[in-house]
Amino acid sequence: MRIDVFTLFPAIFEPVLAASILGRARTRGLVGIETHDIREWATGRHRTVDDTPYGGGAGMVMMAPPIVHAVESVVTASDEPSPPVVVLSASGRPFDQPMARRFAALSQLVLVCGHYEGIDQRAVDILGAEEISIGDYVLTGGELAAMVVVDAVVRLIPGVIDEGSIAEESFEDELLEYPHYTRPASFRGREIPPVLLSGHHANIAAWRRERATERTAERRPDLLRRRP
Repeated sequence: MRIDVFTLFPAIFEPVLAASILGRARTRGLVGIETHDIREWATGRHRTVDDTPYGGGAGMVMMAPPIVHAVESVVTASDEPSPPVVVLSASGRPFDQPMARRFAALSQLVLVCGHYEGIDQRAVDILGAEEISIGDYVLTGGELAAMVVVDAVVRLIPGVIDEGSIAEESFEDELLEYPHYTRPASFRGREIPPVLLSGHHANIAAWRRERATERTAERRPDLLRRRP
C-alpha cells in the first residue's frame, strides 16, 4: 500500500513513521508512506499558502491552488486509477474502525492536512475529497489527525500485525475489548479473575464476551445499538 500525505509541516511525521510497528511495516515493504510539502507548489516569492477569508472573520484559510496542484501532480504521475483523497477536518465525518478497514483495503490513499481555519472549499470539491474528523474537538492542524489515520490503517494491512490480535480488538463486532491481565497473578490485593487460570478455553471465551458486552454497555451504549 502507498500513502501520500500533503502537509505544511512534513518534518513532524518522520519520528512517528519511523518508530515501532509503522517503522517495521515500512522497512518490510508492506507500506510506503511519503510526505509532501504543500509550499513547494505555492507561487510567488514568499510561497504563500494562506489568505484571509472572503466574507471576513478571524484567522487565515489555506488557498486552493497549492493544494490542488500538489495532489494532482503526485496522483497523476501514476498510471494507477486515481486514489481516494481524504481531507482531515474538524467538520468531517467521524473516523471509525469500519472506515479504517475500508482504507486498508486500498492500494493507495491520499491524506491532506488542513491548517489554520481550514482550507478553501474549492480544493475539496475539485479533488472530490472526503472530509473526516478523528473526534469532536479542534486541533491546530490536520497533521496529528493524519498520523492517527495512518496508524489505524497500516496496522490492518495484512502481514503488519498478527490477524488473531486484530480479530478481538475494540470495535470489532461493535464491542469494546474485554479487560486484560498478566503477571503477577496478585498485585496489591487484586487477583486475576479465576476463570483466566482455569485453562478452559470455552469458559474463558464466554467470560471475555460478557466483560466486553458489559464494558460496551457502560462506556459506549451507542455501539450496542448499532449491532444486529
